[in-house]
Amino acid sequence: MGDMSDNGGLVLLGAPLGNPADASTRLREVLAVADVVAAEDTRRLTRLARDLDVTIPGRIVSYFEGNEERRTPELVDVLAAGYQVALVTDGGMPSVSDPGYRLVRAALDAGVPVTAAPGPSAVTTALALSGLPCDRFCFEGFLPRTPGARRARLRALATEERTLVLFEAPHRVAAALADLAAAFGDDRPAALCRELTKTYEEVLRRPLGYLARWAAEGQPRGEITLVVAGAPAAAAERPDDDTLRAAVAAREAAGLTRRDAITEVATEYDLRRRDVYTIVHA
Repeated sequence: MGDMSDNGGLVLLGAPLGNPADASTRLREVLAVADVVAAEDTRRLTRLARDLDVTIPGRIVSYFEGNEERRTPELVDVLAAGYQVALVTDGGMPSVSDPGYRLVRAALDAGVPVTAAPGPSAVTTALALSGLPCDRFCFEGFLPRTPGARRARLRALATEERTLVLFEAPHRVAAALADLAAAFGDDRPAALCRELTKTYEEVLRRPLGYLARWAAEGQPRGEITLVVAGAPAAAAERPDDDTLRAAVAAREAAGLTRRDAITEVATEYDLRRRDVYTIVHA
């Protein structure tokens, strides 16, 4: 393999989503010195290196879903010997719905240092472009492929109040949007982000019902990220009249005047004081 690089360990590289100009200086530097570069698609890596005018002196190996179980121990052996291994996927950060987690876990278990040259992420890019709240969000990756499992997952997510970020394959996006609209309602705000950072980048900010109809009319192409608004905060259920009367009576028994007890109960249940007064005196 030749002389090992000065800094051994695993380096996770954040690759451009589409536009090579988004590549960081550190990504270039690591590619130029790593002893081994493990790539999800070696042809795409070669093309990226050419676009960046970077020569990769290290050994290039493939590391993708089909071979990661077999290749992980081989790469850990290389890392344990003190060499530097760089991991790069087709776009974005390794481990985020892409190969990487298995190797990171194995490297850490072997006592190998793991670091990152962070870069673009489809998750945060789509979130920022969506126009939907970004302060709290939930990343769900790819939805299940089979209709039954997908609908069950969406039913479980229907009351999630955080903004949701999902990945979906172009040939499944129409069915996924139809199921999303059925589970969350046609009016739930959403954004379909397609071909981020590429020539034909498109962000459709529309309710789920509109997006489902739009996708059904013609299969969208390219890499797709869906951002869906969270469910509205559940309104507190109004207690029945007997419960309200009992709550007022309990406060009176504790020493409050009826007026203050009614005011306190109305505030607790977000009701008008006049309505609680009417119920108590019915």
